[in-house]
Amino acid sequence: MADSKSNGDGGYEARKYIAELIGTMALVFFGCGAAVLAGAKIGFLGIAFSFGMVVMVMVYAIGPISGCHINPAITIAMLAARKISVRDSVLYIVMQCIGALIGAELLLWIALGLPEYTTTINGLGQNGYGDLSPLKFTMQSGFIAEVVLTFFFILVIFGATSKEAPKGFAGAAIGFTLFIVHLVGIPVTGTSVNPARSFGPAVIIGGEAFNQLWLFWLATIIGGLLAAVVWMYLLAPAEPMSREDFERERRAAMEEARRVRMKKSEGKKPAASSKDEDEDEEEEDEEEEE
Repeated sequence: MADSKSNGDGGYEARKYIAELIGTMALVFFGCGAAVLAGAKIGFLGIAFSFGMVVMVMVYAIGPISGCHINPAITIAMLAARKISVRDSVLYIVMQCIGALIGAELLLWIALGLPEYTTTINGLGQNGYGDLSPLKFTMQSGFIAEVVLTFFFILVIFGATSKEAPKGFAGAAIGFTLFIVHLVGIPVTGTSVNPARSFGPAVIIGGEAFNQLWLFWLATIIGGLLAAVVWMYLLAPAEPMSREDFERERRAAMEEARRVRMKKSEGKKPAASSKDEDEDEEEEDEEEEE
């Protein structure tokens, strides 16, 4: 979930967008699938573990390709931190939403194979507040929970993917953080911290789940932006100077030193002595007498 790479390779550009689609599809399919197909057996703990583990493995699978955002709130936070371009951020979010829809639709096809399954009773792992909350938490509780949980989740992402962090452990840190976040959030809203994860099931289920979708976009984006601001202005370690910046600074210093030397050499030019000035004045007086 680090900032994405970019170069002029058109094939690479396509791969990173496809990676975001696949990663978000996997998150919705396996995470929501654990809730819909196995929730009665594994409970909240098992569902939380499923979400955390699928994100962890996706970080290692597609992280080198796209940065493994698979979450519009992460993409917007990275945009605010100037770690991704506007063009890439828009395309990432589009592909994330498409991937979430595909994952939710695949899950529905499987769930319909259960004779007792209905979307009305069993749902599709959609998020919600009020009557759609697992424990009937209010809209206010759901909003605050999503802001706070998203804030901590994305703050960990910034830290785990920074240059000062131990290499190779970002996936584990991010996955276990999402696991912890779900332990707290599932009873409240089912845990979103990801607008695309909420988008896929809500669009397919429709009705009140779709009407409540606004909260899971607004609250998670606010949480992500807060994390970006706190990281950038309070916590981020100083970035080491790049080779290009070092060369630019060196050339500027050399140019400044050259200008200083030129000024000093101009100031050292010999001025006419007083003796020479007296001789010039005597010659002028003699010419006037003649």
